[in-house]
Amino acid sequence: MPGKPPARTSKAVDVASGSTTSDPLRDTDSEVAVVIDGVSKHFGSVHALQSLNAHIRYGCLTGLVGPDGAGKTTLMRILTGLLAPNSGQATVAGFDVVDDNDAIHVATGYMPQRFGLYEDLSVMENMRLYAQLRGMDADRNADLFAELLDFTRLAPFTERLAGKLSGGMKQKLGLACALMARPAVLLLDEPGVGVDPVSRQDLWRMVQALTDEGMAVVWSTAYLDEAERCDSVLLLNEGQLAYDGPPGELTARLTNRSFRLEQVGDQRRAVLAEALDLESVSDGVIQGAGVRMVLRADTGSEQITALAGRVDAQLRAVPARFEDAFIDLLGGGPGGTSALAEGLSPVELASDVAVSCRDLTKRFGDFTATDNVSFEVRKGEIFGLLGPNGAGKSTTFKMLCGLLKPTSGEAQVVGLDLRRATGAAKGQLGYMAQKFSLYGLLSVRQNLEFSAGVYGLKGAARQARIEEMIDIFGLQPWLSAAPDSLPLGYKQRLALACAVMHRPPVLFLDEPTSGVDPITRREFWTHINGLARKGVTVMVTTHFMDEAEYCDRVAMLYRARLIALDTPDALKRGAVSDHQPDPTMEDAFIHLVEAEDLADEARSGATV
Repeated sequence: MPGKPPARTSKAVDVASGSTTSDPLRDTDSEVAVVIDGVSKHFGSVHALQSLNAHIRYGCLTGLVGPDGAGKTTLMRILTGLLAPNSGQATVAGFDVVDDNDAIHVATGYMPQRFGLYEDLSVMENMRLYAQLRGMDADRNADLFAELLDFTRLAPFTERLAGKLSGGMKQKLGLACALMARPAVLLLDEPGVGVDPVSRQDLWRMVQALTDEGMAVVWSTAYLDEAERCDSVLLLNEGQLAYDGPPGELTARLTNRSFRLEQVGDQRRAVLAEALDLESVSDGVIQGAGVRMVLRADTGSEQITALAGRVDAQLRAVPARFEDAFIDLLGGGPGGTSALAEGLSPVELASDVAVSCRDLTKRFGDFTATDNVSFEVRKGEIFGLLGPNGAGKSTTFKMLCGLLKPTSGEAQVVGLDLRRATGAAKGQLGYMAQKFSLYGLLSVRQNLEFSAGVYGLKGAARQARIEEMIDIFGLQPWLSAAPDSLPLGYKQRLALACAVMHRPPVLFLDEPTSGVDPITRREFWTHINGLARKGVTVMVTTHFMDEAEYCDRVAMLYRARLIALDTPDALKRGAVSDHQPDPTMEDAFIHLVEAEDLADEARSGATV
């Protein structure tokens, strides 16, 4: 891959050429890449970081985790020299982030949280531009470009516009540009957000190669399975360092505190809600046909044993996960009762089938985005659509919401044909788009008022519903703010509030929790589970494979086709092998993709 980082001894950098020369005045610990010493940062009255102290080492992958607003992105921007701390000091590769700011930009590679490249330029044009911005002669670095393209597997796509890349390919291009000057320290701000499991595997492969060669890599993430794979973790909460060390050491604190209720089946949503309201339970999630629970410290298992007896389920101890320890360290997850669902009357539909599509196909010119997709979704079912980036999930969603006209095939929502009754069907559903799609020129309150008006709410009922959404989603402090200024978790809360304002019987959620922290994700799923128990039909796409466990059934799309449709547990059983006796949903996802690739190869060979 792109070469080893500079030698561990500190360096002075010739910013114009990108070359390094020894500086004997900058002796640093040969193993330490980043020193954070008493760093604080505030924005007015908001204290983003408070007296932070940490060391980050070369040759290690360091995870940066924490809930929304914990200070992760602020710390990243300080380490890249984009922000100056109000107090304390930070050094990166021996350079002070304030005094040696120009050198910091050469010593570091930074991949921001949002795709920061130019979508109207091609892959190669972005790389050449980024090289020039780093002070490199693009015409004299063909070998480096070829190396980076091979490393990221983007060589076949050099002429494709960046805006036309899938989510995973965009992240790979961002990584290639961040590596352009062969940095000593690579800072990745949530590179896995919106990226499917197969593309995430590629990102991990690349980052592992970099750390093996001695580079220091900091990986900010909302995916706790990613954090569990890091060598070390910095866990931030409210601007303070809550934990610093190997993830396994934090997980070990939960020994004998993680349990699973087996084969709860159709009761699992009700059982989870009851478990989360127990005083002894710190956290709980659905896992297929079972419910996983974590006990609070210094409590016994009497309450969950009694719960197991009431629902006639088997209770067994299971190994703790880093996610269990993370939630527990932050005080536990939200309770099991959804205020949103509590105020909803049970949904009544004329048919048990709430959503159906038959041979649904959408073409854009010569490109087929969805190819003869057929399925039915029952009333009160949580139905998941999974698939790699570009598989056709969002296109299918938009056709089922009446936002795209199918090329062929048919779709119905609550018995209304979307070809003939699009307006009436839209009134029966709520839609939360993949990309935050509210109105940036309107305040939070104005967005709520606009959504209420669009769905026909009037008078006192309209005002009452708006106030209900403000209260349930904790939007009061943000009412006069523009949506773009909100923390990501609150943006998603606002988007969900607008989607459910009119209490629709069918809810479409396109990656509703992408990029939000695990506690906020649990809050969302408490609402989703509560709505489903009231008979609301929920269709959801997600790249969080643990969230797929909440679904009653999962449809797997790949290359525009439906390749699997079954319960999460059944899909996992299909991935069982000698070397993988207890597969996860991510294992099942990758197994299905690889099996389909092999089948395609066999079909291609048969036609030659």
